[in-house]
Amino acid sequence: MAKIMKLGIGILILLLAGPALLPATAAGAQAEAGLHLQYLQHRGETRRYALYLPRQPDKSPALVIELHGGGIHIEDMTGESGYRTPYRLWMNLADREGFIVAYPEGLDGAYGKPAWNDCRANQSVNSSADDVGFIATLIDRIAEQQPIDRNRIYVSGTSNGGLMALRLATELPERIAAVAAVAAAMPEVSACPPPETPVSVLFMNGTADNHLPWKGGFLSSPPNPEHGSVLSTPRSVRIWRELNHADGAPIVCRYPDRDPDDGSTVVRLAYVNGLHDTEVVLYRIKGGGHSAPSRKERYSRLFERLFGKQNHDIEMVQEVWRFFRNQRLPRAETGH
Repeated sequence: MAKIMKLGIGILILLLAGPALLPATAAGAQAEAGLHLQYLQHRGETRRYALYLPRQPDKSPALVIELHGGGIHIEDMTGESGYRTPYRLWMNLADREGFIVAYPEGLDGAYGKPAWNDCRANQSVNSSADDVGFIATLIDRIAEQQPIDRNRIYVSGTSNGGLMALRLATELPERIAAVAAVAAAMPEVSACPPPETPVSVLFMNGTADNHLPWKGGFLSSPPNPEHGSVLSTPRSVRIWRELNHADGAPIVCRYPDRDPDDGSTVVRLAYVNGLHDTEVVLYRIKGGGHSAPSRKERYSRLFERLFGKQNHDIEMVQEVWRFFRNQRLPRAETGH
């Protein structure tokens, strides 16, 4: 029987072993391809992250930073803990495309499990860590060790991690070329300044998400004010579309319903021609719940009873990389 583990709001992961984490190495020493566990001192805290180096990296590889949801550990993201996870597929894709993947970990929140300080001012469950500073320092650390293309640094995250990705787009727009927010939206009551700089943003949300409502409101199921609240998905998209000055009418793509039994379908709406070639893309998963879509890494029936349907028509990491791969920082903003 498959094991399950509840890990904070909105995340359950099913049994499946992943690649083994190699022992931690000194800064600058990990040239071997594979998954490396690393530590970083930031503001008096020891922070963990895993770094995946592909077998045949590009000469100047892009960097994809994948942010976990609330309550998730690095090992759960990579599959090392033995649980099924769509996020491990970044490593397979990295081997094919030649980019580097980083899986950083948040500090413990109110429930004693990792969480990100994602700007929700009306929540009491996340840590109060300087996570923006941590990610900025992490980028510098990786750039010291690997010849990454600083014009092609991307951040993807789900749930709490998706909100954190949106915060990074707001506060590190000179360093992040694009972000993807899966099962996430803009905070309704924000402790952070509003975004001011155009950045390409992707949203991938389910219309039947019972933990982060499509129409906005309090998070968790049943809704819990301790988790704070978010704006609706359409309003979140509009904020970035208007900031980017992208086209008002989207390019619409309807995906084949490859799994009629998953209770969901996918439509992609792309708002293009923004400033500095930015765009905003929405994957509207009709009937989808609080999870990353995946054809290969499918969650259990118990997961779906708790968090709604997982879409099996698309592979999240492939769609996000499709969005990321052609995004670059504007030339005037690459002076690092």
